[in-house]
Order: sequence, then structure tokens, then C-alpha cells
Amino acid sequence: MEATANNLGTERRGRIVLVTGASRGIGAETARVLAARGDHVVINYREKRKRAETLAAEIAAAGGSASIAAADISDPDSARALIDSVVADFGRLDVVVLNASGGLERDAAPDYAMLLNRDAQARLVRLTLPHMPAGGRIVFVTSHQAHFSPSRAVPTGYEAIAQSKRAGEDALRAMIPEFESLGIGFAVVSGDMIDGTIIVRLLERRDPDAVTARRDHGTLPTVEEFATAVADATTVSAPPGHTIYVGGGDFLDTAASA
Repeated sequence: MEATANNLGTERRGRIVLVTGASRGIGAETARVLAARGDHVVINYREKRKRAETLAAEIAAAGGSASIAAADISDPDSARALIDSVVADFGRLDVVVLNASGGLERDAAPDYAMLLNRDAQARLVRLTLPHMPAGGRIVFVTSHQAHFSPSRAVPTGYEAIAQSKRAGEDALRAMIPEFESLGIGFAVVSGDMIDGTIIVRLLERRDPDAVTARRDHGTLPTVEEFATAVADATTVSAPPGHTIYVGGGDFLDTAASA
């Protein structure tokens, strides 16, 4: 792990929170919110070191505490090294926000979405649990298009992500009895298409009608709104497996009437 210009050292504050895929977008904004609330945020990134450094410096300038950690969580060795480095630096890991996801990359292998959105998520949690104290929290970030995919049509080009994200959520839900035995909280945050994210921009190229259709249902949530909901999920008092929904009222109406 690489410390950045912040108040590490003897003045480590609050919880130790790992946010995966945190160098931009929802992950970066979630890191900002949590740091502003007093947590030390570990900003995980895969390739965008400069963005991660800039974010950590921004958090430090605002009086928060952050460090950066490079890791490709889809690689077992890299994922293990990530958790080992956090534990070596802090002795524990209080919260993991499972934000990193993918599958729309142009050159991605056919099985990449499932490797990242299901296998990597479950593996990272398995690696984390021995180092997470009772009262810790795991938060899985997903989309309505994935969460409701068993019963709702999926935008063209998003099928692999929807299937794999839903599989990842199901794999984590299967671990709820273990979470309960350890006193670990688990929440899912599901959002409609989030305005300004890379996913929405990519979908607008592949299936613009799908994005237009979502806008026709109402204003899409912003990155800031969704990230705040993700941050809130790290402290919400609810049974393990509780789902927080952001936007997309029509999804919820359909689910309620089903």
C-alpha cells in the first residue's frame, strides 16, 4: 500500500474502508463522502494511478485521510496482496465497498464479466472476513438493470454485465449465514442508470434508445446522489441482505406488483 499526503501515521481516524474501483466515478465520490465523515479510505485502482493520487490529495486537502492501493481484483494473487497490504498497514479492515465492475470493455474476454463481477467479488470478501471485526460491513454496488434482470428486459450490450452482477449479488447473499455468525453487516445498493457514469456513456453508443427510455421515466440519479446512498449503506441498521434502491421507481412498482 502507498501512503499519500494525508494525516496517516499516529493520527489514523475512524474506520478503515476499502473502496474498489475508486479512482473515478461512483467509487471516487463514495471515497470523498466517507472520508468527509471521518473514515480512512483506501482507494483501490487497477491502472489509473494518477487519478487515485489526485483523489487522495483532494481528500487530504479537505482534511480527510486516504491512501491508494493498486490491484486488479480479478487476479487472485493481486486481490490477496491488496488485502494483505491493508491489514499490514492498519491491522484490520472495517468496511469493504464492492464498487469495481466491468464487462463492456472493447477487448474483454467472453468470461471477463463473470470473473470480475461474480468470482472476484466473492473471493475478495473471503479474503477480507478473517480481518474484519464484528460490526464490520460489506456493501455490494449494483444496478437495477442487473438486480432486476431475472424479471426485466436488459439493454442491448449490457446482458453480460447484468447476468454477472446478479450472479455476484447472489453469491454474496448465499454467504449471509456466515456474515451473521461473524457479526458482519451486508447491504446491497442498487441504482437506476446513473447520469454521468462511463457505463451510461457506453450504453448510449450501443443502445441509445435504452438510455432515452430510462430518462423518459424520470430524472436519472446523479453520481453524488448514488455515492451518498452507498456511503449511507456502510452504517445503515438493517438485517443482512437489505437492499437500498436509488431511482427507477418503475422498477420498484413492478417488483411490488409481481
